[in-house]
Amino acid sequence: MQFSKAVVKYRTTILIVACLLMIPSILGMIGTRINYDMLDYLPSDMDTVIGQDELLKDFGKGAFSLIVVEDMPAKDVAELCSKIESIDHVETVLWYSSLADVSIPMELLPSEVYDEFNTDHSTMMAVFFDSATSEDITMDAIREIRSVCGKQCFVSGMSALVTDLKDLCEAEEPIYVGLAVLFACIAMIIFLDGWLVPFVFLASIGMMILLNLGTNFFFGEISYITKALSAVLQLAVTMDYSIFLWHSYNEQKQIYDDSKEAMSIAIHKTFTSVIGSSITTVAGFAALCFMTFTLGRDLGIVMAKGVIFGVIGCVTVLPSLILAFDKPLQKTKHKSLIPDMTNFSKFITKKFPVIFIIFVILIAPALYGYSKTNNEVYYDMGQCLPQDMEYVIANSKLSEEFNIASTHMVLVNADLPSSSVRNMIDEMETVDGVKYVLGLESVLGSRVPVDVLPDDIKDILESDRWELLMINSEYDVASDLVNEQVDSLNKILKKYDDGGMLIGEAPCMKDMIETTDHDFKVVNTVSIIAIFIIIALVEKSLSLPFILISVIELAIFINLGIPHYIGQSLPFIAPICISTIQLGATVDYAILTTTRYKSERIAGGDKHSSVTTALAASMPSIIVSGMGLFAATFGVALYSDIDIISSMCMLMARGAVVSMLCVIFILPALLMLCDKIICKTTVGMKHIVKINSEV
Repeated sequence: MQFSKAVVKYRTTILIVACLLMIPSILGMIGTRINYDMLDYLPSDMDTVIGQDELLKDFGKGAFSLIVVEDMPAKDVAELCSKIESIDHVETVLWYSSLADVSIPMELLPSEVYDEFNTDHSTMMAVFFDSATSEDITMDAIREIRSVCGKQCFVSGMSALVTDLKDLCEAEEPIYVGLAVLFACIAMIIFLDGWLVPFVFLASIGMMILLNLGTNFFFGEISYITKALSAVLQLAVTMDYSIFLWHSYNEQKQIYDDSKEAMSIAIHKTFTSVIGSSITTVAGFAALCFMTFTLGRDLGIVMAKGVIFGVIGCVTVLPSLILAFDKPLQKTKHKSLIPDMTNFSKFITKKFPVIFIIFVILIAPALYGYSKTNNEVYYDMGQCLPQDMEYVIANSKLSEEFNIASTHMVLVNADLPSSSVRNMIDEMETVDGVKYVLGLESVLGSRVPVDVLPDDIKDILESDRWELLMINSEYDVASDLVNEQVDSLNKILKKYDDGGMLIGEAPCMKDMIETTDHDFKVVNTVSIIAIFIIIALVEKSLSLPFILISVIELAIFINLGIPHYIGQSLPFIAPICISTIQLGATVDYAILTTTRYKSERIAGGDKHSSVTTALAASMPSIIVSGMGLFAATFGVALYSDIDIISSMCMLMARGAVVSMLCVIFILPALLMLCDKIICKTTVGMKHIVKINSEV
């Protein structure tokens, strides 16, 4: 109570401090770098990651792009190469002319080299940068290359992807927040009992969102997924806490004439319930930190922090705002549009055997769809972009003109004899889907010794420690075919050089597939165990955690099973994140109902009346909360052109509704069916069994 009284007493100071904190928060948000490269989140001890670092350290080559030039004379292409080479942070431009040095007779160069870089209508060049894939300077260089090249040129590669992704995100993100606020506001106006209340809620939550985004500055950078989703998610998830306080305050106003005293007691009561509610949500986000693919940790920490800020804002900033605007808030109150739910609750409890049968029937198709969806995800981030983006068009041109779908790079020991390297190249070229292996040995053939090459030519593909080979593949990144190809190439490479490394987008994606497949199982297990323990402690029961989690897990299975039945492929990160977010954010609905059911049973009610009363009392809060989460995410899901953002928001929106329906219909049936077990395994309820047996 001392804390509550202090908040009421210093409410003006709290608002002034909160407003002042917005200044460093906005500066921190602007100063936080956004990472658009998913491959950056792979564990640092993987060969693919080590190889990328070695390539940058030894060759000064980091990012890599293939450029297709259409209908341009060779002389103009040579001039274009020179222009591109002069762009800041372009380390090397590799084209046919780069290899056809004057000291080597043209007729001695293998015809395959010419064919590799030219078709009837197009020519291709490889561009290496002296900076990493998703560095800002690399993206600036990509934009300048596009500007210099004009409409006849098409730039592919991961750096082109992250450049387009960044530009699209920056254009869409303000609209995400606007849509989330608009739809959440509409939902609150419909389901709450005041016209002005939603705007006060949004002011308080908005301050906490800015504070959360501003404190990300201390991490240095966050992923674009975290940035795009964190504001929307924080708004959706922490809206409940504001509703709790508002309802509690209005209840206390019926008892106390003094608004300050009513608010003091409301803060005290709300703080206890909000802490209990937020723990499961924080646990759900914290479970993401157990992913070895560190994007999960990035999203998990930021969102867990956002929930904590939401709780702080609910018991400090929001009470201060409500007291400041108390008169207009009271004048603009209206009757809630949610009707009395008693009759509906009686119907549900009466029909519980039928509902339980439906529950059992739903399990098999939900589980089947869920398991299939997890196997039908895609990993190629190019698929998350609209088809008219420059990167997507460039990839199509590369595939159509040169039959190249992906490019790998090999780092092989520079001391390896040329004959061994030639043999290795020959073996690699026999692997299915390998179009060509480009290296010093393949360029020169067996007739020209490497020693005759000038140093500036050798330096392109060789350093003191490594020789660089490029492998062009006909197989798409993240496909089963390319993953098998990578395995075969690695096997050949290790036979000749045990310390050699196969790197590039496809090998990195293969690592990401294996890493996230393991992460999915770990995160699911951790989140379920953590929330099981929390429910067991909150409800003081051994049976209730099984019942509550089974209800929400069914909702998750239904939500994640639907994409399979409608033929939708999800981005790989979506099922991992959604399973934990939905569990952590919506299990509160089940806890709310169950807690009321327990108190009714302990007070002497029979199971039928206890479940009916609990459902009738909790249903309005569940509907407001579920529809709030739905509203905040659904608009973004419909609007976003970035499939990974759209898919995750649609899953969250649908998950909120499915969880809401499962708790309203299925949980009461399970409580009725398992009443005896619950009473026997729950602290404070064992006497109910004895009373019933005596009766």
